[in-house]
Amino acid sequence: MEINVPDFAVTAIRLLEQGGYEAYCVGGCVRDSLIGKKPYDWDICTNALPSQLKQVFCDYYTIETGLKHGTLTVIIDKNPVEITTFRSDGSYADHRRPDKVEFISDLKGDLERRDFTINAVCYNPKRGLIDIFGGEADLKNKIIRCVGNPAARFEEDALRILRAIRFSSVLGFGLEGDTKRAVFSQKELLRYISPERIFSELKKLVCGKNADEVLLEYGEIIAVFIPEIIPCFKFPQNNPHHCLDVWEHICKSVGLCRPQAEIRLAMLLHDIGKPMMATTDENGINHFKKHQYAGAEMAVEILRRLRCDNDTIKYVHDLICEHDNRIPVERTAVKRFISRYDYDFFMDYLEVRRADTYAQSDYKREEKLKALDQLAIIAIELEEQNACLKISDLKADGNDMMALGLSGKEIGDALKRVLEAVISEEINNDKDEILEYVRNEIL
Repeated sequence: MEINVPDFAVTAIRLLEQGGYEAYCVGGCVRDSLIGKKPYDWDICTNALPSQLKQVFCDYYTIETGLKHGTLTVIIDKNPVEITTFRSDGSYADHRRPDKVEFISDLKGDLERRDFTINAVCYNPKRGLIDIFGGEADLKNKIIRCVGNPAARFEEDALRILRAIRFSSVLGFGLEGDTKRAVFSQKELLRYISPERIFSELKKLVCGKNADEVLLEYGEIIAVFIPEIIPCFKFPQNNPHHCLDVWEHICKSVGLCRPQAEIRLAMLLHDIGKPMMATTDENGINHFKKHQYAGAEMAVEILRRLRCDNDTIKYVHDLICEHDNRIPVERTAVKRFISRYDYDFFMDYLEVRRADTYAQSDYKREEKLKALDQLAIIAIELEEQNACLKISDLKADGNDMMALGLSGKEIGDALKRVLEAVISEEINNDKDEILEYVRNEIL
């Protein structure tokens, strides 16, 4: 099979071969090419030693940050290419990185150290595809399979456990039997992995096309670093609005919204407060009052622990807080909501509520969805009308308040009251009306 290798990668291979060395595109770029996806990174493996790499690319700008492990980044036509010497890895005391590496001349030995067969394929424009471990067949059969012994691969680098289920989510592949068993048996090794690396994989996992099924099947793996989800497993909802247990509902809802990290993280965590807030009435019906607020606070703690950035934490927190807020289908209600946040957040809130609704039973589903559509129409109309929803949109400002004799905190308080009067349509966003309102109602 012929792969379309970009010119900058072809140049790197050509220069290495002119120096008398072997060179191959390897890993994800080959994998993605074989399944028809456009690769964004092109990595090359070679039998040239690090010192020889520097000689071959002496006329190019290079970055040596990975050189002790055999990796030199070369910038060719403004494109970075990671070029790594064939190597075998020593022991992994920290279950993440090899204690030492040995540079070797054998391509097979280099491919043996890689995680999955689908990533242990390489390609040379002249020699074609090199596939020692059956990666091409596993790609065709949609299988994630470790190279060699799965338990040994996960002992070496525990992050591979999460990478395995991330690939399953993103590619829609299943795990081969031994690999799947090892994922579960070795899952506690994830405790050795830094929160930053865990979170990087988690974001990709939840945005995968198969995220709902993977989360449902591998919840035990996620629970190693988010133990707060454990009470959700098989927790019955016993409510007319629901036909799934809490974790099943969460997983289904994740797959029902667009693959944007903030929204999918919100769906992953939106109902984790339910088990602790559950009550049962005299009819055996479960209720979960204020679970959204409990869940939002739990989400903040979880995301901080995973070293998530503050902006994402706040966005996820706010979405979870609002996900059960059934605002009335009224202009003023929509105005107040958007005024508190913004248009984009409101549309994300509607998407979260739609996903939540579709993951519930069909009880009143049509009615719920109709209300969400009506809310969206109102929001679109408000945006088209450039409706006044923020203090900065008012036709009067702080200087006008000062001219009326207000000062300090009085100015901000007055503008807040004016905005509320405009939002509630008590007055129009007209400077003369605003000033008259301040004179009559505030001064």
